[in-house]
Amino acid sequence: MPRFTPDALRQIGSELFSAAGCRAEDARAVAEHLVESNLFGHDSHGAIRFYEYAEGLRTGLYQAATVPEVVRQTPATAVVDGHGALGPIGATFATRLAIDKAKAQGMATVTLRNTCHIARVGAYPLIAAREGLVAQIFVNAGHHGVWVAPFGGIDGKLSTNPLAFAAPRRDADPIMLDMTTSVAAMGKVFVAANRGDALPEGWIIDADGQPSTRPADMQGEPHGALLPLGGSVGYKGYGLALMVEILGGALSGQGCAAGQYDVVSNGVLINVYRIDVFAEIDQYYDDVESLIRHVRTSRLAPGFQEILMPGAMEFTTARQRSAEGIELDPTTWQKICDEAENFQVDLDRWHTMQMD
Repeated sequence: MPRFTPDALRQIGSELFSAAGCRAEDARAVAEHLVESNLFGHDSHGAIRFYEYAEGLRTGLYQAATVPEVVRQTPATAVVDGHGALGPIGATFATRLAIDKAKAQGMATVTLRNTCHIARVGAYPLIAAREGLVAQIFVNAGHHGVWVAPFGGIDGKLSTNPLAFAAPRRDADPIMLDMTTSVAAMGKVFVAANRGDALPEGWIIDADGQPSTRPADMQGEPHGALLPLGGSVGYKGYGLALMVEILGGALSGQGCAAGQYDVVSNGVLINVYRIDVFAEIDQYYDDVESLIRHVRTSRLAPGFQEILMPGAMEFTTARQRSAEGIELDPTTWQKICDEAENFQVDLDRWHTMQMD
């Protein structure tokens, strides 16, 4: 499979999004966000989205030149309208606003609507955690809601509705939780389809409600459904999904799942907390490290070498891929090249610049 340095992939994405009409700084920011997703091991939200976003810009589904706008605010809250901006642009704007308000007021909540797919949701709380703040985010897909079956049902009625959380540590990578309320993200189905892989058992059912491992059963018509997180206790993932619908969808004004396919926007709610208004800083860090030491005193289950903190695998993968490069399957790379041709962007030269 073709392998690229992170910088090469960033340049490819920047060229493509610039040719699609994005301002240079926006093109770089979106490419940076997507490549970071690859670095963190979330290929479902990485360069595989290059051609999806570019097509959305080409067809007018997304808007290249728009700027997010604060349409309502108080000292500790805000509502942001993305005006059709690419999701990483709108969500980063909303996150920075929440961070600024939390630093000034102690805590803040910011919602975002009328943007597009915001990609890896764990990236946004991580921005806050790297500045010494605690943050969480809830993300629905507006009126979409066609991929995930409710607990007890077999038809897709919800979206994957991810949520994420990040908290700083004293001298280590932040704790970072980034998860869907379904068993897996729909993007992982796309990755498996492009690679020609089967899906793990327990991820999806086909259109008749039967267990399946075939990505085609999610991509054809009639399509199947992803299952809610939790297996036999999937009512927990289903309940979390409804919570995210209300927080990310209803409170943002983007709306809740309604089975519409022409969705443009995620609905987003971001909470940010300044630690020192709730606890002494040193005590907070002492408590977090004490918690981690306590959890790690557990005896190890067979097959495990250590007990990891949420996010640890992502940070390890990012360091490894930064050094070794990022692989793209041939189908994904071809789709990127095909979409680039629509903007007269020639990516052939990158074939000679791939890593060995």
